[in-house]
Amino acid sequence: MSALQTLQNLFTLAFVVTSMLGMGLSLTLSQILQPLRNTWLVILALAANFVVVPAVAFALSRIIPLDQSVQIGLLRMGTAAGAPFLPKLALIAKADPAFAVGLMTMLMLVTIVYLPIVLPILVPGVKVAAGQIALSLIVTMLVPLLIGLFVKARYGGAAETLQPVMTQISTISLALLLVLMLALNFQNVVALFGTGAIVATLLFIAISILVGYLLGGPSTVTKRVLALGTGQRNLSAAFIIATANFADQPNVLVYLAAAGLVGMFAVFPTAGEFGRGTEVTPDTPGPEERTVSTQP
Repeated sequence: MSALQTLQNLFTLAFVVTSMLGMGLSLTLSQILQPLRNTWLVILALAANFVVVPAVAFALSRIIPLDQSVQIGLLRMGTAAGAPFLPKLALIAKADPAFAVGLMTMLMLVTIVYLPIVLPILVPGVKVAAGQIALSLIVTMLVPLLIGLFVKARYGGAAETLQPVMTQISTISLALLLVLMLALNFQNVVALFGTGAIVATLLFIAISILVGYLLGGPSTVTKRVLALGTGQRNLSAAFIIATANFADQPNVLVYLAAAGLVGMFAVFPTAGEFGRGTEVTPDTPGPEERTVSTQP
């Protein structure tokens, strides 16, 4: 592993851990769970991420002429939800960070159970190390969140002091991560032009964002969060599976790295566009109005 790749892994870890800590330090457990008590919204979120988006990935892998490694990578992305960037995306989009954390946690936990069942059906012969995926996601995402929630509940003053620090570290780590991803994967992205892979990836991300937005209920706040949560896939889980199953096909990892870069530079500007000029209105409720009905 090169020094730049090591730095990328360190910045990714720093971003994820400090983001989760920062969210825990700024929220309460009841705030996170409140939006998930809306049964209809939970059903729509699960359907978007674990039925519609995998179906989109499968359809694109068959419709667009792609190399086998790209097809495999696209299906990995389609079946892995619960990306750690969602809370940060929600803040950029001026959406509901509590709903973003609750949604991310739910999608992450379902992914751990979902992947070992569905992925071998879509890609015969694949073995999914569910325990390895669970350990990675729980240690880097769930544990820091729980620590933050505990500190917030027991030591409110310390939480108020630490939360801005965690936010600043996560922002700096994200900026450095984007620069390193661009430096490491730019040639991989360029190499994919002309193969159909970039078109398939951009179509997949765009359709996924649209699916999340359409299934996000009548509230603009939940629409934005679900759109971003559906468009940004859990590449950590996808990389774990690809490393374990396709060591003899390095192009799968190359594609995932390139797709991750493309996804980052597609979803973050989308979040910024969502948040541009946003004001709290009856259609975009503030924190005190987070309990919304999405019943048709």
